[in-house]
Amino acid sequence: MGMGSGGRRRGFAVLAAVAIALMQISFLVFPIRAQQSNGSRIVPAEGYCSMYGICGQRSDGKVLNCANATKSVKPDTLFSSRIQSLCPTITGNVCCTVDQFDTLHQQVQQAVPFLVGCPACLRNFLNLFCEMSCSPNQSLFINVTSVNQINSTMTVDGIDYYVTTNYGEELYNSCKDVKFGTLNTRAMDFLGGGAKTYKEWLSFLGRQANPNEPGSPYLITFRSDSGDSSGLKPLNSTIYSCGDPSLGCSCGDCPSSSVCTGSLLPQLNTETSCSVKMGSLKAKCLDFSLVVVYLAFLCAFLLWGLLHRTRGRTTLLQTKPLRNSDSNKNGKSPHSSAQVSEAAAKPSHPSIIQTYMSIFFRKHGLFIARHPLLVLCVSLLVPVLLCIGLLRFKVETRPEKLWVSPGSQAADEKNYFDSHLSPFYRIEQLVLATSASGGSKAPSIVNDNNMKLLFQIQKKVDDLRANYSGSTVALADICLKPLSTECATQSVLQYFQLDSKNFGDSGIDHAKFCFQHYTSEETCLSTFQSPIDPSTVLGGFPGNNFTEASAFVITYPVNNKVETTGQENGKAVAWERAFINLVKEEIHPMVLAQNLTLSFSSESSIQDELNRESTADAITIVISYIVMFAYISFTLGDRPSRWLLLFVSSKVLLGLAGVVLVMLSVLGSMGFFSAIGVKSTLIIMEVIPFLVLAVGVDNMCILVHAVKRQPDRLNLEERISGALVEVGPSITLASFAEVLAFAVSAINPMPATRVFSMFAALAVFMDFLLQVTAFVALIVFDFRRTQDGRIDCVPCAKIASSGGAGAGGDGRNLHLLARYMRDIHGPILGYRLVKFVVIIVFVGLAFASIALSTRLQPGLEQQIVLPRNSYLQDYFDSLAKYMKVGPPLYFVVKDFNYSSASVHTNQICSINQCNSNSLLNEIARQSLSPETSYIAKPAASWLDDFLIWMSPEAFGCCRKFVNESYCPPDDQPPCCQLDQDSGSCSASGTCNNCTTCFLHSDLDNGRPSTTQFKDKLPWFLDALPSNDCSKGGKGAYSTSLDLSGYESGIIQASAFRTYHTPLNKQSDYVNSMKAARDFSSKMSEDLQMKIFPYSVFYIFFEQYLGVWKTAIMNICVCLGYRSDSIWVETGTIFVVCFIVTSSLWASAIILIVLAMIVLDLMGVMAILGIQLNAISVVNLVMSIGIAVEFCVHITHAFMIGTGDRETRARQALSTMGASVFSGITLTKLVGVIVLRFAKSEVFVVYYFQMYLALVLIGFLHGLIFLPVVLSLCGPPPKLAKPIEQNQPPSDSTEQN
Repeated sequence: MGMGSGGRRRGFAVLAAVAIALMQISFLVFPIRAQQSNGSRIVPAEGYCSMYGICGQRSDGKVLNCANATKSVKPDTLFSSRIQSLCPTITGNVCCTVDQFDTLHQQVQQAVPFLVGCPACLRNFLNLFCEMSCSPNQSLFINVTSVNQINSTMTVDGIDYYVTTNYGEELYNSCKDVKFGTLNTRAMDFLGGGAKTYKEWLSFLGRQANPNEPGSPYLITFRSDSGDSSGLKPLNSTIYSCGDPSLGCSCGDCPSSSVCTGSLLPQLNTETSCSVKMGSLKAKCLDFSLVVVYLAFLCAFLLWGLLHRTRGRTTLLQTKPLRNSDSNKNGKSPHSSAQVSEAAAKPSHPSIIQTYMSIFFRKHGLFIARHPLLVLCVSLLVPVLLCIGLLRFKVETRPEKLWVSPGSQAADEKNYFDSHLSPFYRIEQLVLATSASGGSKAPSIVNDNNMKLLFQIQKKVDDLRANYSGSTVALADICLKPLSTECATQSVLQYFQLDSKNFGDSGIDHAKFCFQHYTSEETCLSTFQSPIDPSTVLGGFPGNNFTEASAFVITYPVNNKVETTGQENGKAVAWERAFINLVKEEIHPMVLAQNLTLSFSSESSIQDELNRESTADAITIVISYIVMFAYISFTLGDRPSRWLLLFVSSKVLLGLAGVVLVMLSVLGSMGFFSAIGVKSTLIIMEVIPFLVLAVGVDNMCILVHAVKRQPDRLNLEERISGALVEVGPSITLASFAEVLAFAVSAINPMPATRVFSMFAALAVFMDFLLQVTAFVALIVFDFRRTQDGRIDCVPCAKIASSGGAGAGGDGRNLHLLARYMRDIHGPILGYRLVKFVVIIVFVGLAFASIALSTRLQPGLEQQIVLPRNSYLQDYFDSLAKYMKVGPPLYFVVKDFNYSSASVHTNQICSINQCNSNSLLNEIARQSLSPETSYIAKPAASWLDDFLIWMSPEAFGCCRKFVNESYCPPDDQPPCCQLDQDSGSCSASGTCNNCTTCFLHSDLDNGRPSTTQFKDKLPWFLDALPSNDCSKGGKGAYSTSLDLSGYESGIIQASAFRTYHTPLNKQSDYVNSMKAARDFSSKMSEDLQMKIFPYSVFYIFFEQYLGVWKTAIMNICVCLGYRSDSIWVETGTIFVVCFIVTSSLWASAIILIVLAMIVLDLMGVMAILGIQLNAISVVNLVMSIGIAVEFCVHITHAFMIGTGDRETRARQALSTMGASVFSGITLTKLVGVIVLRFAKSEVFVVYYFQMYLALVLIGFLHGLIFLPVVLSLCGPPPKLAKPIEQNQPPSDSTEQN
């Protein structure tokens, strides 16, 4: 659902802090080099300076050092102590004046907040500039190479600064990994322009800035080779390692430290699957085991067949399969044959339940036949009354209400995050891209014409107004504003501050310059005063070569609110829909005119497109049902001897009435649940009619054909009662098994599956009741119509001499399908070789399906759910193709105890003195292996920044007036006066008396006391970041912690933000969530704290973490197994089968066949690439209900048959096989084929493909595999007296 694009959430707010960072980097370079010598060559000597004093300033106000070759000067005591406080390595004489030192002190304070978390790096960094500015031996390593004359005074314009290679490398190594948490990046990106080597870093520090740009006022060239004759000695003073215990940095800032060599947590996701290797072949252990078991089964089956073959001609595997069939044709009873097995010769007595069911259905049939109108009216009354509940019918379309359990972990965590911190912002996004032609690489999109197009698009978006409740809504009214001033729009245009005039002045070259210097150039800052990472606004670029980007990504983050009434985000939704219309009607044509492609999305797009999809295939579904109805009417009818009688024998009206009964049962179920406040779902409206029609059609065919099979000599009442006695128990068995299977599946915590199971259970139950009442009454009316010779659909009209057309069961007018089952299908299955092949093939397919099912992938591709013509199809393709940033990831800490007595602070933070296995240090370690952790960067930490902000070393941050109130940095009002024209802020003197909040002695081992923490935290969160202090928390951390009740020493919720790696596949989303949860769980256990991960997509993907468990639980409960440790619970279908049949034998066979059907269906899913999700789980549960129909009727007919197993299997196929084939297989087949032409891919994949596979697999198992199994090892017959009394002649048992 577009989560990858969400990777810029709090980045916007947090980026505000970075704006300051970017300015400070440049500033800290120039004042420090403001000293020089006179124009003459200086002879290097100890105790001499190369530059001393300040002799002028540039036009932009930056001071310039004097080029003076003078002897170093001894400072007074006060000045000496001040120098020692900042530059402890400088002792004795110095080469700087008080003004020079003040300038140095003022400028380095901008770098301190970046580096103070790593004291070794900070010390080394300060020493570099302390030595350059104040060292008494300055002339030994500083050589003035260029001077300028200002007011008759020679000022420094360029110097060579000599340092040894070792000094430069160690300096760089001590600082290269120091984090800048506010932007989830490294301080080197700001203080070194992203330098990768010490030479790059020193080159960045020494560059000369243009007027009014940050940087050094003169050029500093760092050199390592001074030449033998120069007399210069490169600086090689002490460098502190970041792993030095005395100045120890955190593991996040110094992963190479000896105490940080490896995480205390085990590496995530490193488990490997078991495999077996045989030569060059390698197979999974499961696959190998299945092959071994299958071969063992094959050998055992062959041995069993050979042993039983010696028992003579009357064996289970007959050599003359047509004998019994021939005897039946001659009118002989199967018992007249000598080919009767021992088991068949001794039929068991029926159970009490079977006896009572037979008696009940006999009486029930007689009553309906005598009072059909009364039964019809009374039976229809209940569903009609229930339909009144449809007045309260509502459809639930919110994904979080469908696929997320109310008590799920993700739902609880989302609610906690939203209520304690802030809901995730809404995303409106445009992706413009160039197209590749002829297989070549897509050209770069970064050019003048495309940039001008972006400005035109931006103007249209800014001018867009939407109407909401009579008021107009603009982007500025709803957008995210980190500093409450400007929208945090993410666009490449931000390098020009969204101003086309700036673009006209600097052109495309400025954008390319900002791609490389976005963290360090003030002119590249956004309108909301934050650096813009090119990877968030560009796409399709190789490595970091941003100029070759083939896509622009424009993101408009919009404020989000917690939904309670559904209207909280009304303004945003109204603007989003207007935005989509604007893009479709105006922006899209503009982009196409430039030969570019455009994809787009808004936060409400998915919801709107899903709602559109719900009606897109309504016609397809209706056509599917009409086709099924037409076939039902055709298959229920008879084949008359004369064409004229076709109008009498057809049963279109009966078929239509049956379909109406099915729809009534569905509507009654929906009405009942709507009345009690349960919302329906799209799946219910699309699937349950299909399911109930499948069950109902089968029952209709079986009932009508059973009545037809009754002898003509019986009157209609006896034929109706006899038919119900014959098939009533199997219909009851199948229906109750389905009802209980669905009812038990309602324990599933996933709302969509639970509600589906509830609706389906009631609908199938009502359909069963209507089938054995209203439909039987309709059969009575229809047979009376037929006997009277009245025309179908026009019963008032009558055809002469048509009496009894097609209504009899004389056995001479068998349907083609019935004759096929009796004369061809049954005998073929009787061959010994055929049986052997059937068993081997079907069991082999079951084993193969077990292996394939393990390869099923959880997930639901977004493109499949949406209509094929949805604009979101291109959008999701663009995300996968162009996006380089993953979704934001928050690690939320509950109940953080910040009191001085607690160890929580050091267990979380990642600056010096923090625990090596602290939360933030471990996150930084995990980011080093993103391929398994899916964590892209170290986390931004308000706690680290707060501790640094409070630190006495960060002397420009936490300050106070004499009256103990907060004093902002010197570059913020009221400490300076803002010039509206120039934008500069000049000192006002108001804050001259401000002092740092704390001295070192005020802190306890560098940590604040409980009171200090409590008092200063609100100051920090309200402090604006700026050049003098980049660690202000306003904007960056405004929503990162919950201050409710924090005065007690407990912060209820605090979040630390990082990012996932780019996630392109469903498995990436699932695996990243699992990795984050595993990490949090291990950290919680290790630190004894409550920590959980949160990302906006977790609530939608949590279902896939447990989808296998959900699927297996539903399937096992429906079938009959539920395995928890060492116990086995008997399941619904098995229980119902056993109660009705009183045969463990028959129940076990049904259970095994059903399990094989489900396994084969899962195997087909794996082959077709159908993913495991809520829709497929619902289909699997439904498949069990339909599969029951394929098995139960055949098994029941087999049990009430007479003769040996072979004979009874053929009788079952002859009587029930045709009904099952025509009632389920063909009916569903014609209906399913229509779904192939649906507009939505979800119908094609999850309904057409899965239903087609189910129908074919069910048919093959029910009419091929099951009869073979019954003929080999079926249960003995159950002969009930009521059945015997009405057993039709042998020929009638074969009719259809």
